[in-house]
Amino acid sequence: MSKKATDSNNLIKKFWKIFAYTLLFIPVFFILVNFGILGSMPDIEELENPRSALASELYSEDGVMLGQYFIQKRSYLGYNDIPKEMFDALISTEDERFYEHSGIDAKRLVGAVVRLGASGGASTITQQLAKNLFHYDNGIRPNVFIRLTQKLKEWVIALRLERRYTKEEIATMYLNTVQFSGNSYGIKSAAKEFFNKEPSELKVEECAVMVGMLKAITIFNPKRNPNNSLERRNVVIGQMIRNYDNLKVKTLSKEDLENLKKTPIALNYQYEDHNNGPAVYFREWLKKDLMKWCKEHKKPNGENYNLYKDGLKIYTTINSRLQSHAEEAVQSHLSELQGQFDKSWGNKEPWRDENWKVLPNYPVQELKKTPRYAALREMYGKDTASIMKVCRTKTKMTIFTWKGDADTMMSPLDSVKYMKRFLHTGFIAIQPTTGQVKAWVGGINHHYFQYDHVNKSAGRQVGSTFKPFVYAMAIDNKLSPCIQFPNTPPPYPNWRVGNSDGSYGGTMNMYRGLATSTNCIVAQIMYAMGEHAPSNVIEFVRKMGIDSAKMDPYPSICLGVTDISPFDMAGAFSTFANKGYWIEPSYLTRIEDKNGNILAEFAPTNIKQIMTEEKAYVMCQLLEGVVNHGTGSRLRGKYGVTGWVGGKTGTTQSNSDGWFMGVTKDLVCATWVGCDSRKVRFRSTAYGQGAHSALPIFAKFINKAKADPKLDIKLQPIDRPQEQLSIEFNCGEYVGDDDVDEFGSPDEGLDLGI
Repeated sequence: MSKKATDSNNLIKKFWKIFAYTLLFIPVFFILVNFGILGSMPDIEELENPRSALASELYSEDGVMLGQYFIQKRSYLGYNDIPKEMFDALISTEDERFYEHSGIDAKRLVGAVVRLGASGGASTITQQLAKNLFHYDNGIRPNVFIRLTQKLKEWVIALRLERRYTKEEIATMYLNTVQFSGNSYGIKSAAKEFFNKEPSELKVEECAVMVGMLKAITIFNPKRNPNNSLERRNVVIGQMIRNYDNLKVKTLSKEDLENLKKTPIALNYQYEDHNNGPAVYFREWLKKDLMKWCKEHKKPNGENYNLYKDGLKIYTTINSRLQSHAEEAVQSHLSELQGQFDKSWGNKEPWRDENWKVLPNYPVQELKKTPRYAALREMYGKDTASIMKVCRTKTKMTIFTWKGDADTMMSPLDSVKYMKRFLHTGFIAIQPTTGQVKAWVGGINHHYFQYDHVNKSAGRQVGSTFKPFVYAMAIDNKLSPCIQFPNTPPPYPNWRVGNSDGSYGGTMNMYRGLATSTNCIVAQIMYAMGEHAPSNVIEFVRKMGIDSAKMDPYPSICLGVTDISPFDMAGAFSTFANKGYWIEPSYLTRIEDKNGNILAEFAPTNIKQIMTEEKAYVMCQLLEGVVNHGTGSRLRGKYGVTGWVGGKTGTTQSNSDGWFMGVTKDLVCATWVGCDSRKVRFRSTAYGQGAHSALPIFAKFINKAKADPKLDIKLQPIDRPQEQLSIEFNCGEYVGDDDVDEFGSPDEGLDLGI
């Protein structure tokens, strides 16, 4: 036999040997994989209950999803909640023989091997589901052997899934787990992100866009690469036409589908992360409560609940429409007010001491509190000169503006100066009859300014908005609102109060005193109640939920020298609109598991009667006088608010803080405006007082709420007590409209007069 023939025979023998070993090796390898010898495999229980991180969802009282707590933004839907066109697009494009194979498509597999993968992979939808559910990437690039093992594992898991689930269940699980973008996992999250719709509302062409993304979530992302996405969408539609006879539903003809290729993609993009979306400050504050709840409660398997993985359904008292109106009111007014603030200061520095002298070291002191400075300290140690050189060097950065994010060149030190000039706000609306929080705006932009200015720990000096508590205690102690008090400083031995305009003399009753926010009148009322009045006022407001603020029992407390949060102020003022009853503010109603089983329900339990209905009613009349005839009169004049409204303005020393308390039968609102630092102030009382800085937010909010046909905000009068009133309140003496300038009473500002 020739050498050539011998070599040929040897080659044939080697081929058959390799073929035989391969035939033997594959089933052995499958057996090893199946029994977990080559790595752990999910057991039957895991297959019956696949574990995948589910985002917990936060809902408003009117059923709108406010946001999610997630590691991967993922929500589950049932088969009937997903349009059948979505399944048609998916199967036509990703796995035409989905209903025929048992998890592995042998025909596609052979074709992929023959073409060496040149025309795409051979993974079925079931295999891709197996990978989504049970393949965990450890961040290390696997070698060939590990990749082969993982692929075989997917095959085995796919076969097991096919034995335990129907085709519809498999396709549904796939759409619930697959990644559509860097932020969205599952069809529900993706439909919200790209089209701001529920999946059931998606049109055929929108379903095709979403299925098209699955091939490559970046390349075919309609937001980032619209042209690529349009081409890919049309490929998907073409696949649906090609597979037309096998479609589950035929809502459109082949011709109609073909015409859809001419339709542009109409996105309604709603990117959501933990820093944007509705009620973001509220969501972040509530997260602390929820994390605590999860730590204290266990699932049936003994593990603690996980806010980021267990798909909890969390229901709150927030009303989505009121929240939207509040956020719009804040944006509308603060953007305008910021312009006035910047124009008034010009190039001058707004950080000042008590004598209005510039604080030259303030920007550097604030710079040293930043993470950037801390990182430079790690790098340069005590070499302050090198650190400051870097901090004075311009670099690329993105900054906040009221017109949107802006890319610029700015030094870190200049960025601190820029950011510290921004005005901030805290706004909260509470339903007085239930204590439920209906709207919560903790700031102007959570991405750049994460401090929440609403919650109980966010106290700022309240100024004249504290005065109604002194008036309320006086009425509770049976002082008539019609008693005349001298407009002069009371004879306290160690304190002399002053009216900010230096005007004294004559007398005023309580109505006029509160309407004009005259300092001497509230001090005289305090003096009339005796030497223990400061301590009694503190005890009185503690009963109204202001329990975390530090308050010293000195006469000056009547002018609002203490720091209180908008949360506590709104809760306390609700007592007046709720017939004398204080209800502890609440914002959570219930928590459900992912299947809708109720895990916890919440209802107000802390309810106290602070004053009688008659006395609360009289207080409401005094607060109405502030709006009709006093420092809050521009609510009627400039902003045209009609209906029953009470209120109180407040401004603190050197114009650091502006307040407005708005009281209606339906809602009680607290609004604070100022800069993060008390050292940064308005340049003039004209701009800084509460009537100008804070009142417009309430005005715009309440006008929007009243005009909203889906809300029942009618601003009806406070209910008059049924019994004959024993307290005279119609004293017939209000300040005339001509006596109040366009910015409110000049006496509104805090003047300690010490």
